[in-house]
Amino acid sequence: MTSQENAIAALGGRLRAYRLGKGLTPDEIARRTGISRAAIYRYEAGQPMRVDSLGKIAELLGVSLTSLLGVGSEYFSSAVSFFERMRQLEAEADHITVLFGPVSYLLTTDAFDAVLPDVLRESVPSEVADPERDTAHGTRVTEILRSRKETYRQRRPNIVSLVSAGELEQFLREGFVGAHLPDETTRAERRAVARSEVENIATLLADPPMGVQIGVIIDALPGSSFQVIGQGPSAQVLVSPFRLGTFANTRIGVATVTAAQESVDLHQSVARDLWRRSLKGQPAADLLGELLAKYS
Repeated sequence: MTSQENAIAALGGRLRAYRLGKGLTPDEIARRTGISRAAIYRYEAGQPMRVDSLGKIAELLGVSLTSLLGVGSEYFSSAVSFFERMRQLEAEADHITVLFGPVSYLLTTDAFDAVLPDVLRESVPSEVADPERDTAHGTRVTEILRSRKETYRQRRPNIVSLVSAGELEQFLREGFVGAHLPDETTRAERRAVARSEVENIATLLADPPMGVQIGVIIDALPGSSFQVIGQGPSAQVLVSPFRLGTFANTRIGVATVTAAQESVDLHQSVARDLWRRSLKGQPAADLLGELLAKYS
């Protein structure tokens, strides 16, 4: 594909991501903008978009034209939109660097996916909960995440995952929960889930599969999670307030995606420094073994 064709295809991907974040179907976009349904489907499939249509869609979705066009940075206040955009970028990536706690979602087990919907429901305070809306939101998030994992397992891009020993210890201590739970039986079950995920990371450290590198950090970490997704010499940085571990958050915050070279260079520099200072291989696996023994 030419660079122009790539740009048009990326615009279609962003349109889909923002649409999903608003919980709208292509038919609803068409009805509310007066643009034909066929045109909406063509746009999302990566076909050229009319300028007047672009303006109408951006206004309906509540997103700036610059974000929709991918000029500068893309901003996402919806976890659905953000994870969908991440899925699209990972589907083309050949190398991924992840600083997402407590473990990289792409390296979690299927047992993590089985519990995640309950964790997301628990993370919504009862006083703000809208059962129907929150269930739909959680369903969309988990569907996109599972699609991300399936794509990763099929393509197997190289992945460098940086994890925090402190966050892993909290994960083991609190369990994979969305909120403080008074039910000790449930907490015991969730601690078992957390334990199995940490054991999985320890296994990957001791006997890493091809293309997987994990570093365990015992130093302080940046306040926000980030991921660098690269395809050949180009890369994009995704900075996120959303988290999927203990006390998950997929409701509040603004995530960004940018290909700005300065941002890419700075985040890659941080990742290299953290990787250099992290524990790897058997020493890292031994540290996780000590944590597992502490919370056995």
